[in-house]
Amino acid sequence: MPPTVRAPRGAKARAPQIVERLAREYPVAETALVHSDPFQLLVATVLSAQTTDDRVNMVAPVLFARFPDAAALAGAPLPEVEEIIRSTGFFRAKSRAIVAMAQDLVARYGGQVPPRMEDLVTLPGVGRKTANVVLGVAFGVAGFPVDTHVLRLTRRLGLTTSTDPVRIEAEVTAMVPSEEWTAFGLRLILHGRRVCLARSPRCEECVLNDICPSAFKVDGSGRKRPKPKSPARPKRVRAE
Repeated sequence: MPPTVRAPRGAKARAPQIVERLAREYPVAETALVHSDPFQLLVATVLSAQTTDDRVNMVAPVLFARFPDAAALAGAPLPEVEEIIRSTGFFRAKSRAIVAMAQDLVARYGGQVPPRMEDLVTLPGVGRKTANVVLGVAFGVAGFPVDTHVLRLTRRLGLTTSTDPVRIEAEVTAMVPSEEWTAFGLRLILHGRRVCLARSPRCEECVLNDICPSAFKVDGSGRKRPKPKSPARPKRVRAE
């Protein structure tokens, strides 16, 4: 636990401390999605929407054993893909997205994942969050992925007041050196899963609790926690 210091005013002063402390807390910043190449990471990240990485890691090996690359997935029957990924939720929409994405990769990029944001976001099912994960993890290109954990933590930590992922990305990357963007985003995700939980944040365990404006103050809805009631004093019994 870091020594208690007076919280600095403003996000710009707070951001470097958050980056430094999370780097000490999570020395290895990496995605939990199991993959062996950029294509597998791209598909796994699309599948991870509205589900857990653990669930994706159970499903993806089966999918990749059957359809190992873009060319194979591009020609995959939708019902078969749907059956394999059914447990990830929204399986019909995800199946259409990853098959169409694979078809685009084959038709436009020779079956390879392009290492540029402007190309990635034109693929079906791929937004800036997914593109930033792939760019940072697979290609070493600086990017700041904003998922639900990052959105929640950046607000709680007072780095932004926005709920728009694109604006949050712009605001945070303006305060953090580019070489830290990918690792910082991944560490925020780890911290959101392990400590700064959506419903019951574990503020007492958090290495940021002395500089976090929301520490010990918010519940899962983002509202301030009610102050604990003082225990009722026992009634005095008059001696007879």
